[in-house]
Amino acid sequence: MTDARIRPARPADVPDVRRVIDAAFRPYIARIGLVPVPMKADHAANVAAGRVFVAETPTAGAAGPARVTGLVVVDRRADHLHLDTVAVHPEAHGTGVGRLLLEFVEAHARALGLPEIRLFTNALMWENQRIYPRFGYEVVERGATGPYDRIHYRKRLD
Repeated sequence: MTDARIRPARPADVPDVRRVIDAAFRPYIARIGLVPVPMKADHAANVAAGRVFVAETPTAGAAGPARVTGLVVVDRRADHLHLDTVAVHPEAHGTGVGRLLLEFVEAHARALGLPEIRLFTNALMWENQRIYPRFGYEVVERGATGPYDRIHYRKRLD
């Protein structure tokens, strides 16, 4: 398991946010034939709006500063928390950072008094289709948004 901690992103984190999202999503460009939406986002604006939370992992031997190894971008809606992006740097795959982030999102939604979390993923990102159901998310629909074929999920928190 990881010893990472989650905290709100700060403006100084924007280069790390960009680095993690780029590393996490760049491999999908060839597969889906398009640049994934999270790579095109205005990261500085999302951080300034308080929508980004980062997972910091201590460096080996705790000699240096913690390193941002993952993040989530969320958006509070009237009746749910929209999980816009989950990104884990490939170097942190298998360490529990993804699990920690998804658990954080659930706790955050509960703290906001919201009854569910919603998200969508590209249909060609099949790894996600194995991950989300393991965390209690159910498919609610599939549909195209412009050139993107998306699978929509929700997790009820009651």
